[in-house]
Amino acid sequence: MFRSPAPALLIAVLTVGPAAAQPTGKPVFEGAGGDPRISVSQPESTSQASGGYVRSIEPSLGPFGDPLGLRPVLKEKGIEYSLTYVGETLGNAFGGIRQGAIVQDRLNLRLNLDLQKLVGWDGATVHANAYFIHGTGLSRYYVGNLLTTSVIEALPSSRLYVLWLDQQLFDGKLGIRIGQQAADTEFFVSQTATLFVNSTFGWPVITGLDLPSGGPAYPLAAPAIRAKYVPGNGFSLQAGLYDGDPAGANRPGQDPEAQRLNRTGTNFRLRDPALIVAEATYAYNTDDNAKGLPGDITLGGWQHFGRFDSLRFDDTGLPLADPRSTGIGRRLRGNAGLYAIWDQTLYRETGKDDEGLGFFVRAAYSPTRSSLIAAYVDTGLAYKGLFPGRDDDTVGISLGHARLSDDARRADTDMVVYSGMPMPRRRAETVIEATYQAVVVPGFTLQPDVQLILHPGGGIANPRDPQAGRLRNAGVFGLRATVQY
Repeated sequence: MFRSPAPALLIAVLTVGPAAAQPTGKPVFEGAGGDPRISVSQPESTSQASGGYVRSIEPSLGPFGDPLGLRPVLKEKGIEYSLTYVGETLGNAFGGIRQGAIVQDRLNLRLNLDLQKLVGWDGATVHANAYFIHGTGLSRYYVGNLLTTSVIEALPSSRLYVLWLDQQLFDGKLGIRIGQQAADTEFFVSQTATLFVNSTFGWPVITGLDLPSGGPAYPLAAPAIRAKYVPGNGFSLQAGLYDGDPAGANRPGQDPEAQRLNRTGTNFRLRDPALIVAEATYAYNTDDNAKGLPGDITLGGWQHFGRFDSLRFDDTGLPLADPRSTGIGRRLRGNAGLYAIWDQTLYRETGKDDEGLGFFVRAAYSPTRSSLIAAYVDTGLAYKGLFPGRDDDTVGISLGHARLSDDARRADTDMVVYSGMPMPRRRAETVIEATYQAVVVPGFTLQPDVQLILHPGGGIANPRDPQAGRLRNAGVFGLRATVQY
């Protein structure tokens, strides 16, 4: 097993120099995805790319928090940086490919430059984000599921994630962002869902498996231009034009793993067919004097203009399972999908702005024949401040379900017919997750987590013993620690 340098990285987070000091009181009420906060149960910390920086552990460190006193000085000049360390251990107690446990961690370094303060450029900001990833993935080596058990699971690497320039125009109503960007930071985001550990509650598996290299989402981003218009009255519109393959097309002899094709996040590809993602959001009851509880509704979609291999037929029209097949998938044009999100505060504790019960549901459908996942839905509840004396803790339960496309299932049927051997046919995969995030001190959380994976891989045969039938349902238990500085 890969030995993770978690202790060393944790020490680095607690001691590496200055950044802008954060208040010791309640967190700033900013919503994940860069939208107004409508969820009272958005957690203290999250490893999802859409989550914002909330509070720092610096005040709890006393004189060691900012020993040189540079953070306020840098902030005054327009330079701010922060670090977030996520370390976790996850174990597969039963089912899946095999039983076992892993340790993995990720250090995230963020830098923001306010160009107004630095050079007098009004409304302009530069942002950079880099990841240092270590460890062994539980889904990859132990569970064999499609809905990856942890949002930080990735191959070990040190990589640039995003690097962009943002220009605000018309008193902040229009924002233009250009550079290397990730769609999962702003699109398809539920604020309540940022609590959960499984990766599908961030960038859903329908986009993660249907788009080349997983789409522009953790741990890969792509060159892009994004426009966001906020006319007021709760409405916002945004659209992004991305290079359609953040890793690059695989060639004979190369490692087919997307993360290895773009090892450092610096490929900066510009010639691949484009991906467009767009969405419209209406947020309601966000004013201080609103009589109802806040929420928002989002409608969005994506269109990829590249070509994809057929899941079922070769380039001559024969089933890929046919012994006479060339083994080369027929080329199909494009991939597209639609999605909808409803994020709603169901109950807010009296006199509190950030305590209560939140609900979310997301649904997506991809009708194109190039899609491995045709339909997806997730939903969940989260409550912040449920227990007396634990106002900042958040508890939640969620469910995610992905249904494989008709062509993928028919390809399995073809394999049975042409081979003459009985074997499982894939259908769908479901995850149920329960989690509790406890705030030890502001900026430091511990989060036990339990997941039940139903029909791992959509119901595939056990690769270690195909004669044993489908992979058994898996039970995952884990503990995550997050430090924000």
